[in-house]
Amino acid sequence: MSYQTLLYEVTGNVALVTFNRPDAANAMSPECAAEVNDVSLAIEADPRVRAVVITGAGKMFCAGGDLSAFAAAGDGARTLLMRMTGDLHLGLSRLARNDAPVIAAVNGTAAGAGFSLVMSCDLAVSAASAVYTMAYTNAGLSPDGSSTYYMPRKIGDRRSRELMLTNRVLKAEEALEWGVVNQVVADEEVLDTAMALAGKLAAGPTAAYGQVKALLNASFDHSLETQMELEARAIAHLITTADGQEGVSAFMNKRKPEFSGK
Repeated sequence: MSYQTLLYEVTGNVALVTFNRPDAANAMSPECAAEVNDVSLAIEADPRVRAVVITGAGKMFCAGGDLSAFAAAGDGARTLLMRMTGDLHLGLSRLARNDAPVIAAVNGTAAGAGFSLVMSCDLAVSAASAVYTMAYTNAGLSPDGSSTYYMPRKIGDRRSRELMLTNRVLKAEEALEWGVVNQVVADEEVLDTAMALAGKLAAGPTAAYGQVKALLNASFDHSLETQMELEARAIAHLITTADGQEGVSAFMNKRKPEFSGK
């Protein structure tokens, strides 16, 4: 499948999505947002995909929204942004609701929409040289890309406000300490590390991973009793699946499970 602003390939059971505008710092253009939506549909439609890795070409992960496109739109900027955020948000919503775990391989600066994208991923591997900043209010704008949903849930309200109001820049080790990323590795090891993690997850119980994502994404919105009922329904469903049966059988027989993703 061919895109103008993204590279997309599936190797084994892992989909690799690469932002491919290195000369523009992989900035999120209207075309790029539309292609994020399109690639989410491709992932959703491909039964081979059991894990996803998102990264950037060149030295940047994603430096945020393409402000030059907003400026060029003139009086049409509001409509442009409504369309663009609609495309981006649809894509992120589908990735969140797909069973496949999504891993950010942050090869360089993640700013604005790039930082938001990192927060939307299930896991994140960071290059040691990467830096993170929200940057939206520097341009007189407010955050998008799901960051106001995920950031308070993942790192807390106080830190989210600090990042969004002051545009504090986090270095990779600080991002690890704050819970923005899961691990920091040498720059040249980022993609290999993320792909190895994705490969391990892609061999796992994909439907169970999907239930983990769904339960955690809903956990702040429900009462204790409602959340426990959702947990009960999820585990009761999973015990009837092929992977659920395989997992229990493997445990009982003291062998390594072989999950099919079903």
